[in-house]
Amino acid sequence: MMALPILSPLAPAVAAADPLLAYGARIAGDDARTRIVIDMDREPTFSVHYLDNPVRIIVDLPATAFGFPAGDLKPIGLFKDIRYGTMNEDSARIVLTATKPAKLVMTKVQLDESGKGHRLVLDAEMMPAGQFAELIKQQSWTNDDTAKDVGSVAPIEKADPSKFLVAVDAGHGGIDAGATASDGVTQEKDITLAFAKLLADKLNAQPGIKAFLTRDNDEYLSLSQRVTIARQNHASLFISLHADTLKQKDIRGATVYTISDKASDKLAGEVADRENNSDQIAGAETQAQPAAVADILMDLTRRETQAFSISLAQDVLTSFNGQISMINNPHRHAGFRVLQAPDVPSILLELGFLSNKDDEKLLLDPDWRQKLADRLTDAVQQYRVSTIANGG
Repeated sequence: MMALPILSPLAPAVAAADPLLAYGARIAGDDARTRIVIDMDREPTFSVHYLDNPVRIIVDLPATAFGFPAGDLKPIGLFKDIRYGTMNEDSARIVLTATKPAKLVMTKVQLDESGKGHRLVLDAEMMPAGQFAELIKQQSWTNDDTAKDVGSVAPIEKADPSKFLVAVDAGHGGIDAGATASDGVTQEKDITLAFAKLLADKLNAQPGIKAFLTRDNDEYLSLSQRVTIARQNHASLFISLHADTLKQKDIRGATVYTISDKASDKLAGEVADRENNSDQIAGAETQAQPAAVADILMDLTRRETQAFSISLAQDVLTSFNGQISMINNPHRHAGFRVLQAPDVPSILLELGFLSNKDDEKLLLDPDWRQKLADRLTDAVQQYRVSTIANGG
C-alpha cells in the first residue's frame, strides 16, 4: 500500500507552469450518499482510486491551487475527514476519508452557468464491505501511483429479469427501538424484524418473486441507508414495516401510507414526523440531501413511481379487506423520507398500533402474523401479475 503525504486544507501550492484554480467548493448529503462539487477555472483531468484501513477515496488532479475557504469542504455525511493539497509541481490530490465502505458512483466535469469555468462533481455512495474489498483487489496499480477505477457499484444481488425483487424493510433497529408495548419490554424494532423475516420467507416461496431484508439483525440503519440499499439492489418494490404508538389509544388497525408532499390528514402528518425523526433519535445528524437534478425525465419517473406505489397500496387494502382489521381511511399519505426513492414504488405499512390493547395482542400473536403475511404476500403477487400484464 502506497504511503500518502500528509495533506491539509489550504496546503501551499508548489509553483507550476499554470496550475488550475479551484476557487469554490460545496458538499451535501448524508451517511448513505454525499456529493462534492468543486468549481475550477478550467476543465480538469482526474483519476480515482481507493484505499482501505481506513477507507479512503483518492482523487488525483493536475497541478491545482486551492483557493476556497477550508470550511467549504467541511466533512459531513459519508466523510469524516477531507484533505487536499499539492503532491508535486505537476499534481495535486484530494483525500476523502469515509466513515464506511464507499465509492464514487458518478464523477463528471461540466461547464458552470457562465460557460467559462468548470465543475468537478463527485457523487459518493455507501457500498457493502465485501464489494469494497473486491474493488480494492481489482484496482490495477501503475508506477505513477494511480489506479484504474473498476466501475459503478454493483447490486448486492445482480438483477434477474425473471425475478420480481422486493425490499422488505424492518422499521427501526439498534439504538432506535421505536415504540414500546404496554408490557414495557416488547419493542417495535423486534416486532418489525420478526415480521419482516416471516414476510420475506413467504415471498421467496412464491414463483417469480425474490425478497431481501434491508436489515436482518438488530442494527441501526438511517432512513437514507434503507432507500439506498433498495436502489442498489434494483428493487421492484419497497415495503417498510412499522408498529407505532398513538396518543389516541382507541385508534387501531393496519394503515398503508404512500409518499406525498402534503399529508392527507393530521394523523398521517404526525406519523410521518415521528418516523422521519428516527435518525435524530439515534443520534445521527440530518444533513442536507444532494441536490436533485432538475430534469423532466426524473420528474416523470417520480410521478410514475408514485402511481405504482398507490396501485400497490390499493392491492394491499383489497387483500386485507374482511381479513385484517384496518383503520378508518386506511390509505393515507405524507412526506415519509423512507419512501423517497424516485424509481422504486414504495409503501409504509403500519401493522397495527402498540398503543391499542387489541392491536398489541394481535401483533404478538404468531397465528395472526402468519395470516397478515399471507395477505400481504397475495397483494404483492397481485401487484406483480397486474404490472406484468400492463407491460411493466
